[in-house]
Amino acid sequence: MSRRYQPRHAMPPKGLRAMVGRLSWGLGDQAISSLTNFAVGIVVARSLGASGFGVFTLAWVTYGVLLNVSRGLATDPLMVRFSGAADERWRAAVARSSGTALMIGVVSGALSIVAGLAVGGVIGGAFVGLGLVLPGLLVQDSWRFAFFAAGWGQKAVANDLVWAAAMVPTLWFAAQADSVFVFVLAWGLPVALAAGFGVVQAGVLPSAAGVRDWVDRHRDLGVRYLVENVSNSGSSQLRMYGLGAIGGLADVGAIRGGELLLAPFLALLMGVSLVSVPEAARVLNRAPGKLFAFCAVLGGGQAAAALLWGLAILLFLPASLGVLVLGPVWEPASELILPITLSVTGAGVVAGATAGLRALGAARRSLHAQLFAAAGYLGGGLVGAVLAGALGASWGSTIAVWCGAVVWWWQLRAGLAERFVPEPLRKEEVRTAWQGPRHRASVSSDYSGPATSATTARSR
Repeated sequence: MSRRYQPRHAMPPKGLRAMVGRLSWGLGDQAISSLTNFAVGIVVARSLGASGFGVFTLAWVTYGVLLNVSRGLATDPLMVRFSGAADERWRAAVARSSGTALMIGVVSGALSIVAGLAVGGVIGGAFVGLGLVLPGLLVQDSWRFAFFAAGWGQKAVANDLVWAAAMVPTLWFAAQADSVFVFVLAWGLPVALAAGFGVVQAGVLPSAAGVRDWVDRHRDLGVRYLVENVSNSGSSQLRMYGLGAIGGLADVGAIRGGELLLAPFLALLMGVSLVSVPEAARVLNRAPGKLFAFCAVLGGGQAAAALLWGLAILLFLPASLGVLVLGPVWEPASELILPITLSVTGAGVVAGATAGLRALGAARRSLHAQLFAAAGYLGGGLVGAVLAGALGASWGSTIAVWCGAVVWWWQLRAGLAERFVPEPLRKEEVRTAWQGPRHRASVSSDYSGPATSATTARSR
């Protein structure tokens, strides 16, 4: 099912080429997805203004939460347990995982429609539209992950291109209608074509009958990934809801507009994330002592790229071009570029630690770090919103992201220690940490064998 990894000195040149190929398809797929979302955001912002864009954003972040529910229960277990699986095993697994995504889309879509009808007005219309398109959105996303699990990144790229092409005429029509409900449909209805194309590409039909079996068999992974994913996207959704209640829909639109300016880098961040965990696992297999350095380079590189991109926008983007891109949303969004840039920079730092903890399989540690980070992101954003509206929410969330980054990296170091430092030595080090150097020296001599092996493990 999976190839045997060779020692580092014996790795064939094709290993590097294969990694570059996987990364290239991941970046290409995410670039298309993110740039499509960027284009949708620009059209909506220019057509509806800050308040209308804020309503659209509420539906958008709700979709993000439900997407992470689907990934946690359906596609994350598929990626972990069926990447590189034999064809028949892959097909059977994909039928059940895509069926799970479809069922989540149908149920959540029905709830969204009911909620939208109950709320009414412009906001209610946006959620009715979201409910109509959710099944297709979640199934199409499941095909992307299924193709990457099989090593068919090119098929994921082709599927995203079909959706992007089908969206061109629907967005043009929505721009004439000037309605949030119509814009949600224009964004989501074309995905049905891509979802159907995914069936042709995979040669697999989603199986609703296999949903219960899939969830039961992968409950150990699915529940953990569900909590991690939803705590992340849920904190963002609740922050937006809270900001809308505190500062108004225009503030929500302003923050989303600022985030759109970072969209090209976010495409890079998400594209790298598609392959970072498998690559970290390969490093762990070949040279365990190099994992921390690999994660540091991965996180530091993404953080540096985000910082450079944000500073370039802040220092060199003419206001006239900003108005051309975002229309009336540009003025409030431009005030948020610096805190949003620093927030995304922090997210890049976190990405390195996340890849390391997932490669180690340190589920408990990654969950603790994610819950801490999500609580801080939500709390910091809401406190900031109360103090200073959209600007305060941006700075509050940014501070929380960096505090969360510290926790993520602390958990990674602890996870590495658990993996490579012998258990008796770890317990003795904790017990004697406050008893002075003389006592620690005597303990070290008592455990000279394990201490030597621990030192060797750290220095590999």
